[in-house]
Amino acid sequence: MKKIFTFVSILFTLNTFSQNLLSPEALWRLGRVSDPQVSPDGKSVLYSVRNYNLTANTGNTDIYKIDIASGAFVPVADSPDDESSAKWSPDGRRITFTLTKDGTTQVWVMDTDGKNKKQVTNVTGGINGYGFSPGANRIWITQDVQVDKTLKDVYPDLPKATGKIYDDLMFRHWTSWADGSYCHIFYADYKEGVMMNEPKDIMKGERYDSPLKPNGGDEQINFSPDGNRIVYTCKKLVGKEYAVSTNSDIYIYNTEKGTTENLTKGNEGYDVDPQYSPDGKKILWMSMATPKYEADRNRIMVHDFASGTNVEATAGFDYSVEGAKWSKDGKLIYFLCGINATDQLWSLDPSVGKASIKQITGDIADHTAFSQGGVKGEVMVTSMMSISMPTELYTIDLKSGNSKQLTFTNQHLIDGITMGKVVKRMIKATDNKDILTWIIYPPGFDSTKKYPTLLYCQGGPQSTVSQFFSYRWNFQLMAANGYIIVAPNRRGLPSFGEAWNREISGDWGGQCMKDYLSAIDEMSKESYVNKDKLGAVGASFGGYSVYWLAGNHNHRFKTFIAHCGVYDLTSMYTSTEEIWFPDFDLGGPYWNTPTPESYTKFSPHLFAKNWDTPILVINNEKDFRVPVGQGMEAFTTARLKDIPARFLCFPDEGHWVTKPQNSVLWQRVFFDWLARTLK
Repeated sequence: MKKIFTFVSILFTLNTFSQNLLSPEALWRLGRVSDPQVSPDGKSVLYSVRNYNLTANTGNTDIYKIDIASGAFVPVADSPDDESSAKWSPDGRRITFTLTKDGTTQVWVMDTDGKNKKQVTNVTGGINGYGFSPGANRIWITQDVQVDKTLKDVYPDLPKATGKIYDDLMFRHWTSWADGSYCHIFYADYKEGVMMNEPKDIMKGERYDSPLKPNGGDEQINFSPDGNRIVYTCKKLVGKEYAVSTNSDIYIYNTEKGTTENLTKGNEGYDVDPQYSPDGKKILWMSMATPKYEADRNRIMVHDFASGTNVEATAGFDYSVEGAKWSKDGKLIYFLCGINATDQLWSLDPSVGKASIKQITGDIADHTAFSQGGVKGEVMVTSMMSISMPTELYTIDLKSGNSKQLTFTNQHLIDGITMGKVVKRMIKATDNKDILTWIIYPPGFDSTKKYPTLLYCQGGPQSTVSQFFSYRWNFQLMAANGYIIVAPNRRGLPSFGEAWNREISGDWGGQCMKDYLSAIDEMSKESYVNKDKLGAVGASFGGYSVYWLAGNHNHRFKTFIAHCGVYDLTSMYTSTEEIWFPDFDLGGPYWNTPTPESYTKFSPHLFAKNWDTPILVINNEKDFRVPVGQGMEAFTTARLKDIPARFLCFPDEGHWVTKPQNSVLWQRVFFDWLARTLK
């Protein structure tokens, strides 16, 4: 199987990359590397690679092991089924992982060479996640538990009825309708690949999820060193209260007493990702202080059991942090943090605080995850990507900060592609502040020629235009099609300090839009930019930006593309599901007195009378974050005004487009629209 795949990859390299340009199909030939796990002795790293079959419209994840010294790698779990979530045993002699077959996931264990695979769990319906105590004497698993009555429970004589009945909010979330089931944490004793007793539900009867849906993972649950306590993240709210609040908390479950304690009671913002220190005397977690503000500065908090205090270790630090973990000896905390539109690895001494914060790496790239190993924790491995390079693993010298590439999963493909030049450019805003803007030039760029140019509008709203390698909004793919890309880090994006990040809330159509226009106007002064062939593209808040620009661009642009964008802020407020977001970012509901100016000044539909430019609208039926009606309203507006328009809708996709053939169709429609309306 692997030899055949390699041969097919070589043929693909010769054929698809013969033009030396990136294509939509090429993106789906790239192996997606993730989840580095350094062995306890620091000699090897486990990692996952997901490959896709475009023809079959499927993907498969395998687990690999690489020797750090030699770079030699081997697959240790590579069946036709999905294997992922690999973890080392504390002594480094065994590897646990999940295997998904026929839609059901279970925990397995194997030797470090991939032999002697043995199933650990046999849970009806499968598990969602798992983890072990530091001594590997206990295991926790998460699984969905039916708590509320189903339609068939209430009306057993109507087994074929398909209706959904709800009495409160959060009846749907992101891509799923509420079905009365909740993700609960279970634990059991564990020894040498065997669960010694029936797993116990520590949330029995509760109508809550842990981890948080839809994106929470294993990082939200952690055992104490002795295995007698489980610390976890949970938002213990239901219905309307859940829909309007970001108040998740950190809970400690005592397995000996069967009791649960709320460690973060009183903080109304997010509290997530708890982790015991190696000696069990402290717990760290990530925390946001502002209620309802999902993009608040993410802080590292530390609870000291001896003093009973909660202290912010990052107090006075002006940036939002992610992924905090204790060092192996418990003296430091490592974390990821965005700085000037890149994501880097940092450290701090929690006993010192801000003065000890140190930026370790300085790559023009994004470090996305990290793992530490070795006897003294001297080995650090991160996953890293850039605009021109998909994710690979790198070793990090903790003293110098230098990174060295460890895996070369996609090198045989990338070497055959000519990438466009990426340049960082500082552009002055209307208030004289600098806007860090990435400019991506077409391969073979010739400054004596003129090029059509695209303004890229970022989503979020608070999501950095960093060095991400996207499989949809791929800057190099756009450049390969002959476009210059202008990607500004406008107002409201992280990695430039808290004030810059907050400036967008309540001001969607204000300074951030001026920043966009400043960026495209400045670039339009260049002789190689064709001012008569400018386009604006974006998704989510980027889609909102496109709709707003469509009514306020003063004939700058010749075409627009909006994916899952917000068109009417009024209808959006009561059709989305996470109400805390518009409550904070828009200033509350439109029926408040006085009416928040978001609805009276910044809603794109208010400027539809000015629309006169061709527009491609994309929305998906399973997108409950920005419901499909927003796109339908925008498309209908354009056609009623006799503006050339096209509407692309996927019934089986949510806010993103994740299926291989859907993604390629998305790209083909995207570039066909640009070719017809801009080139």
